[in-house]
Amino acid sequence: MNDAHLHMVVNHFPIIGTILGLGILIAGLVLKNKSVQNTAYILFVIAAVFGFFSMSTGEGAEEMVEDFPGIGKAIIHEHEEMAEKLAIVLYALAITSLFGLYSNLKNKPKAKLVSYIATVVAIIAVFFAQQTGTTGGEVRHTEIRTDSTAVGSNAEQISPTKEEEKE
Repeated sequence: MNDAHLHMVVNHFPIIGTILGLGILIAGLVLKNKSVQNTAYILFVIAAVFGFFSMSTGEGAEEMVEDFPGIGKAIIHEHEEMAEKLAIVLYALAITSLFGLYSNLKNKPKAKLVSYIATVVAIIAVFFAQQTGTTGGEVRHTEIRTDSTAVGSNAEQISPTKEEEKE
């Protein structure tokens, strides 16, 4: 298994785990159930760990695909920048979640405040997760790219035009 394959294996959980964790945390707040909130906190920590693994395998994956036709370094750079932002927010969310988990387990008076802070950080993380997932998908899936001129120029590099075929 190479870095590109490992990256593909681990890169989905930080996104999906954060989205699920946010939903679970909100449910825990609405239900006023600390066990449900703790489940979300654990998911956020796991998402951050997988985020670390995604960042660790990203460079190797980049080296493998950056010269493929239709990809290029610019689109990978955009994905990398977004992933770095997501990683920072995920690490902050994991630390907040550890405080939340501790606060809930020890029945600290600030537990509710920590849960609200975690919710805000999780919303920010979901935003960056969506952006990271989209830019990551655009690396190999040209059909979802919003910049149609870049797709057009890449498509010209991949397949010859009708005039080129006649020659």
